[in-house]
Amino acid sequence: MTTQARRHTMPFAQIYLIEGRTEAQKRALIEKVTSAIVEAIDAPKENVRVWLQDVPKENWGIAGVSAKDLGR
Repeated sequence: MTTQARRHTMPFAQIYLIEGRTEAQKRALIEKVTSAIVEAIDAPKENVRVWLQDVPKENWGIAGVSAKDLGR
């Protein structure tokens, strides 16, 4: 990738999670996803964006049942 193309690369990772992860777990996930993107596509670290979206357990379905009803 050329220097100019690398500079303009701004990858955005959007990750949905069932609610309940700790702040430390989310920090670690953001760090590791960012590192993986930098390594995989040679994007500048400062250009990588990661968005974590907590989804309430009652709004997450697994095999026709909410995660809350499954005790997840």
